[in-house]
Amino acid sequence: FFYRLVLKNTQVIFQNPDDLEIFTQAKLLQPAQAHLIRSSGVDLSRFHSQPETPSQPPLIILPARLLKDKGVLEFVEAARLLKQRGVLARMILVGDPDAHNPTSISPQEIQNWVTEGIVEAWGWQEKMADIYSASHLVCLPSYREGVPRTLLEAAASGRAIVTTDAPGCREVVRHGVNGLLVPLRNPQALADAIQTLLENPQLRQEMGQRGREIVEKEFSSQIVIEETLKVYGE
Repeated sequence: FFYRLVLKNTQVIFQNPDDLEIFTQAKLLQPAQAHLIRSSGVDLSRFHSQPETPSQPPLIILPARLLKDKGVLEFVEAARLLKQRGVLARMILVGDPDAHNPTSISPQEIQNWVTEGIVEAWGWQEKMADIYSASHLVCLPSYREGVPRTLLEAAASGRAIVTTDAPGCREVVRHGVNGLLVPLRNPQALADAIQTLLENPQLRQEMGQRGREIVEKEFSSQIVIEETLKVYGE
C-alpha cells in the first residue's frame, strides 16, 4: 500500500532487472514508470587494469561491509576448505563490521578467524585501487545486491571475480567470461571456483581483461550519468 502511495506519479530507476520485475509484476508501478540503469557506474580513470604482481601465496579479497548477507561466513568456510586441501592462498576480508546492521559479523568472530589462521582482516581501506591491484582474485558471495560497486571496481581493475548467481551480482559477472558464478550459501562450490582460478592463472588473467572490456562498454560512470539525465529529462 505504501509503495503504491509513494510511487504514484513518479519515475523509478532500478539497478537490476530482478528488482524491476518484482515491482512491475506486483503492480506497484506501471511499466512506463520503471527504468533500468544497471549500477551507479564506475570511475574508469580511478581504477586501472594492471597485470598481476607475482606473489605466493596469491591474495583473494572480499571487499565489503562484514555482514552475513555479503557471504562472509561462506567465504570463511571456503577458506577452511582450501586450507584443508592444501591450496595456498591468503584469504582477506577488506571492510569493517556494521554494528547497526542485524546481520553484522561481530569483531570477536573476526578476531577468532584471524587467530585461527583462516583469514586476514584488513579493515576499511581508503585506497581500494591499490588493494585491487595487489590482489589476484576478488570474491563476493553476496545473497543479493543492487549492482555491487566493488565488483565493478574489481572488473575495472582487470581482476577475475567469483561471486554468486544472485540479483545484482550476475549483472556484472558472466559465468566463464569474466569470472565464475556459484550458488548462494554454498561454501563448497565457492571453494571449488576459487581453486579453479588459482590453478589457472592464464584463464584468470584473461577473465580480468574481459571484465575491463565489459565495464568500459556497459558500466562506466559516464554511461550511467547520461542514462540518468535522460530519465530526468523525460
